[in-house]
This record gives sequence, structure tokens and C-alpha cells, in this order.
Amino acid sequence: MGRSGIITFKGNPMTLEGDDVAIGSDAPDFTVHYADAGIQALSLDDLKGKPTIISVVPSLDTPVCAIQTKRFNEEVSSLGDKINAVTVSRDLPFAQARFCGAEDVGMRTASDYQSHQFGTAFGVTIEELKLLTRAVFVLDAEGKVAYKEIVAEVTEEPDYSAAMAAMRMLA
Repeated sequence: MGRSGIITFKGNPMTLEGDDVAIGSDAPDFTVHYADAGIQALSLDDLKGKPTIISVVPSLDTPVCAIQTKRFNEEVSSLGDKINAVTVSRDLPFAQARFCGAEDVGMRTASDYQSHQFGTAFGVTIEELKLLTRAVFVLDAEGKVAYKEIVAEVTEEPDYSAAMAAMRMLA
């Protein structure tokens, strides 16, 4: 069952698939994929042990998504290896790797292209477009959701300051 009234895309109301993820709850399990000498899997268990910021974007091939990914890459670089940082989209892993190489982004990117499990588990799949909506999740080292933002208008940027403040409290 879809959730309405949460986001718009270019002013048009959209529906989100999946359940809402509450702050304080355990993050749902997921598997996404990234390109690194082939296609590799990344799961919630792989991220536990360090605080994690998950930046969710519809497609790295759009201007706002590119800005968001580059901005979080820059913001998290000061925290070094004390945290995990990943951008998730439905772009193919090889396209994500190409973007990161061209834009000098060191932050990991991972794709929900294969099973759409992440989008459904986190409640961020736009039903009408089959893309992920713009969102940010911060997880503590045990995998509990410490912060979340589902950006109300998909074409707008998230609140970087609030997300990074939440991340710095955990790092």
C-alpha cells in the first residue's frame, strides 16, 4: 500500500511504496550493489560498527542528485574512516562508478537496481516513477535510525546541515 501526501515531483503529488522508517527504530535490512572489480553486494550488516550516512537520490545523471552526492562527499571527508557514507540510487553500478570517477567522488555509491529491496524497505520508492525519492538517513553504529529526511519536493536539495549535525553527534 502506497503512502500519499509526503512528496511531490515538480509540484505533482507522488506516492511512496513501502513502510515509513521511524527515527529510533532498527534500520531495515537491505542489499544493494556497487561496482568494484565486478558487482559486489553491500548490506546493512556490512555498515554496522560505524555510524553511517545514507544519501538517497533518484539518479546521479541529474543536476540536483549530482550536487547532493558531491556535497555529502565533501562534508563526510572531514570525518575520515570514523564513519560509513554511501549514496544509493537506481543507477547501474557501472554508471555510478563512472560518475564518481568523472566527478572525483570518493564516497561509495550503491545501486538498488537489482531487487529494489532498499527502496521498499526504507519506503523511498516513488511508485509512479520506479525511482528512489530524495532522502537522507543517518544510522548509529548498531544500525538504528538516528536521523531521517524525506525531501518533500524531489527536485530540491536536502538539509545538509541537519544531516551532518546528526552524523557528527555519532562520529
